[in-house]
Amino acid sequence: MDHVTPVTDPLRDAVPVTAGRLAALVGEPSTRPAYAALAAAIRTLAVDGRLPPQVRLPSERELAVALGLSRTTVTRAYAELTAAGWAHPRVGSGTFLALPGRREVLPGALVPQAGVALDLTAAAATCVPGTQALVERAVARLPALLRGPGYEPVGLPALRAAIAARYAARGLPTDPDQLVVTSGALAGIALVARTVLRRGDRALVENPTYPSAVGALRATGARLLPVPVGPRDGLDLDVALAALRAARPRLAYLVPDHHNPTGHVLPDGSRAALAAGIAAVGGTALVDESLAELVLDAAHDGELPAPFAAHLPGAYSVGSLSKPLWGGVRVGWVRCPTAQVAALQAARLTLDLGASALDQLIGTDFLEAELLAGDGPGPLLTARLAGLRTLRDGWLAALAAHAPGWAARTPRGGLALWVGLPDPVGPELAEAALRRGVALAAGPRFTSDGSARDRIRLPLTADVADPAATVRLLVEAYAEVVAGGAAGAAGGEGRGAGAPAQAPPLIA
Repeated sequence: MDHVTPVTDPLRDAVPVTAGRLAALVGEPSTRPAYAALAAAIRTLAVDGRLPPQVRLPSERELAVALGLSRTTVTRAYAELTAAGWAHPRVGSGTFLALPGRREVLPGALVPQAGVALDLTAAAATCVPGTQALVERAVARLPALLRGPGYEPVGLPALRAAIAARYAARGLPTDPDQLVVTSGALAGIALVARTVLRRGDRALVENPTYPSAVGALRATGARLLPVPVGPRDGLDLDVALAALRAARPRLAYLVPDHHNPTGHVLPDGSRAALAAGIAAVGGTALVDESLAELVLDAAHDGELPAPFAAHLPGAYSVGSLSKPLWGGVRVGWVRCPTAQVAALQAARLTLDLGASALDQLIGTDFLEAELLAGDGPGPLLTARLAGLRTLRDGWLAALAAHAPGWAARTPRGGLALWVGLPDPVGPELAEAALRRGVALAAGPRFTSDGSARDRIRLPLTADVADPAATVRLLVEAYAEVVAGGAAGAAGGEGRGAGAPAQAPPLIA
């Protein structure tokens, strides 16, 4: 009998969204006609990421009842979505959400996207000149490892020694035996979450924050406890300490160094107070330091405070070379108390057997040459920082000239600007920008509760030849959205406001 390869059907097992859930996300139509407002709200939820691709929409009758609208209104809204390519009806199965012409890209995944004129979603940079020589040196050292098995579950000794030396240089003495090398920061975050958390545990998270970390925490079954990070003042320490006392979370995920996406640096005194608060409730900290080396304005603000673990010895600290070097070098690590390494290693061996040997050689060379050889960063990191600084200043100048009503604080480090809009229409702006060939990340994609609708993130890594032209395009799209009355759509007003988001995990 001939072997027949089964034909896969991506819609067959699509997860539906209930009528009640969609009604809560959409809210009451704020414009007329109601069918057009409903269609616009569903489109916004698709671009925003709160409705995943290929989700099965509720039946017209069920949604009409949930929204208190006529079935004819819902039928016309679905028909409009279908005509524009935002939905695909299937006889006997229902209506499925889609992204027109972009079915290969998940709306919640902030990865480099094909098919757009300009991608402003992923904060991921290309290599700087000189990276090839770094790789060639590592390749020349590879034969020395070929005589071994190639598996290093906790990482190459030379790499762990270099990471430990970097921590010591930042004021945190570290033994190489406290380190477990992973395939990037996200792998480290997921590994710690898997080791520490159990289903039902509470996990404190900053809001907004790194979206893929939220996905990794949710994957454990943890209940998230968001605490606000303001665009001007950073983490609200009083709220965070009160949340710790009230909820006693098992884990707190923090980004104290060049916070993603706001760029804030948590002051040393706040680190000490927050560490004491976590210790007082018997919790621990998962500290994301993957952006720590991206210091853009050290001359004005001084050096970074000591790492968070200097105040909380039991903390798990995660780092990475993907941001300062290149995303294609998959080297990250977890620093933790030596007594916890065995548990991390055991959990890690259920996922993989170690990071790439070649990548670890590249990472070792980068750390030794760029971060440990002199008083300042080496030539590769200096070039990286110069490129980030140039685009940061270009964005700020363009926003001041062409969007004076938009708020943009100058971050002292990191990979992005967290830009405030006069109206809470970030997801609608992302949709309007996409029609103009620009992929944009709106604020709710960085939150665990669907908030920050008045924010967008502009990366400092994009290939933007003319920031002023790009800002003018975004201002044009924004004017179209506001003129169309979209500010109240998709839960921006009415009973959908503040509804918990269920966006897919994000990775940049």
